[in-house]
Amino acid sequence: MQAVWYERFGPAGASLQFGAWDTPTPRHGEVLVRLHASGVNPSDVKKRAGITLPNLLDDGPVIPHSDGAGVIEAVGPGVSAARVGERVWVYNAQHRRRCGTAAQYVALPGSFAVQLPASVDFATGAGLGIPAMTAHRAVTLAGPLADRTVLITGGAGRVGHYAIQFAKLCGATVIATASSAASRTDCRAAGADWVIDHPNANTATEILDLTRGAGVDLVVEGEFGGNFSAVLDAIRTGGTIATYASMAAPTPVLPFYKMMYKDLSLRWVFMYEMPATAMRQAIVDISAALARGQLLHRSAARFPLADTAAAHELIETGTARGGVVVDIP
Repeated sequence: MQAVWYERFGPAGASLQFGAWDTPTPRHGEVLVRLHASGVNPSDVKKRAGITLPNLLDDGPVIPHSDGAGVIEAVGPGVSAARVGERVWVYNAQHRRRCGTAAQYVALPGSFAVQLPASVDFATGAGLGIPAMTAHRAVTLAGPLADRTVLITGGAGRVGHYAIQFAKLCGATVIATASSAASRTDCRAAGADWVIDHPNANTATEILDLTRGAGVDLVVEGEFGGNFSAVLDAIRTGGTIATYASMAAPTPVLPFYKMMYKDLSLRWVFMYEMPATAMRQAIVDISAALARGQLLHRSAARFPLADTAAAHELIETGTARGGVVVDIP
């Protein structure tokens, strides 16, 4: 099969290789998916650059990317043959595994391949895994949201955009932050009730005005260390922060007593290691929303498999508004 892989960490153009790779055979409990699209996420780019998982290459070269979509062509022992021919989106393909979705085929546990409705194309399916499942977990981990208010920072980001939609489907009032006119438009299109500037010195005052002094019940935070001080006063007593990233300030200093006096809950969201029950519920809810046509998706760019390096470089710019997908020939 054709595939992209890397044998050493480094810049995309210097480390990613394109060529022939042995087609995998599904083992017990696995399915073999003929991929049509591969989703590229910031975590894939960080792994390839060597920013995370320094031991990743100890067992050999890695085919990157955790997300993708295609058709099941074969199944291993223990998997019903009825799944052959099923259109699927896949997640966690490269987590704790060497071979991800930047290839024509991937073999992975059957539970990691989720039925994709005929109304949803493969490029869209390839962009669901990490962004949609992270968003679902962040939005739902604090309990029911009906009649509650949620603040979603970076609402135009890949995770934030889905988080707005899931929060609205759960019955919440949503405040999103954005940094540009285009991003504000995306947040409103996703369903945000109010859109304000990215967290700054005026954020707490704005949010308290919007909520008539009540504050927000849940914060879905994509830049924890950088935004924390600006949003802390906007969270009600007993509220929750669900955070999935802190790139600008990876080692934040926390005001212990201020957090304690507000009885805050701080929850970490790492999609790869979500509890099994949370993964199952995310799949159920994402599948239902897809079937009903309730999710709005965005595509930033598509690249051929041979140009996967260009896809990684676009992610690294931080300017991609929407999913970045590699088309598989």
